[in-house]
Amino acid sequence: MMDTEPSPQIPVKKEDAFHSLFSSPDADVILGANGHTLFRVHSWTLKTTSGWFRSLFSMPQLCVPSNSPETITLNEDAYTLESLLRMICGLPINPLTSYDDVDTLLFAAEKYEMPGPVSLIRILVMTPPLLNQPLRLYAAASRFGWGEEAKYASTQSLVLDIYAPEYQPILRKIGTNAVLDLIHLHRERREGLRRRLNESPFVTGNEVAYCPRCRWAIDHHTWRELKYKVVLEMDVRPLGDTVLNDGLAEWSEARACWEAKCPNTECTCVLYDKTETLRLIQECIDSLPKTT
Repeated sequence: MMDTEPSPQIPVKKEDAFHSLFSSPDADVILGANGHTLFRVHSWTLKTTSGWFRSLFSMPQLCVPSNSPETITLNEDAYTLESLLRMICGLPINPLTSYDDVDTLLFAAEKYEMPGPVSLIRILVMTPPLLNQPLRLYAAASRFGWGEEAKYASTQSLVLDIYAPEYQPILRKIGTNAVLDLIHLHRERREGLRRRLNESPFVTGNEVAYCPRCRWAIDHHTWRELKYKVVLEMDVRPLGDTVLNDGLAEWSEARACWEAKCPNTECTCVLYDKTETLRLIQECIDSLPKTT
């Protein structure tokens, strides 16, 4: 059932003002926004761009004098209604600078069955300053079936700890399948790297090992501690850039690993090749999945 009905008998009040861009006396419909701003629009424009209005105007209408435009009151505020009308009337559109505006416009465009504004918003969300909120983009893209945008947003989300409390309200707004796909991507990057670090050519197992030079018994505890730190970091930032750029050079666990030597005072062989290990970890991270 439609929750907005035509109200042809509602008079224009003195405090109501016509929007300067939508005040043509030739228009045969007056749209009233929440807040008393009025918009004169041609019914042909509404019928050809909105399935909702097309259905509305096909219904039996109340008797209205032919020289009196039909008045329809809507629930949207003036800015939202202006933004939609600009889009369907071919006027310069209002810039979108926040996802609160994006969500409000998408809700209204979906409500009034306006594919044109939805397609324009789809383009605008891929421009600054909206690109710095990947979870909001992912939520919109997954809801409207924007495949490429959803994949892009999932990749950009790898810099975030999506399990942090501040992101839970956004995740709750995402459909079940889409949010599970996103969680799977983040988890698979962490677990994928964990698996690779426990495989050859990396040191594996907890059994007693021996120095490759003097065969003295050695313990790989520094490597195990570094692996644990790497996995923890991938959990909070699955992109892995903080592991490669700073972590493996500056973490105390990393320094301890690169400085580890054979306990035999007559040998003191360095146990781990830092350059080769960094190269291998880089390859592992580069091979992990990057999108949902």
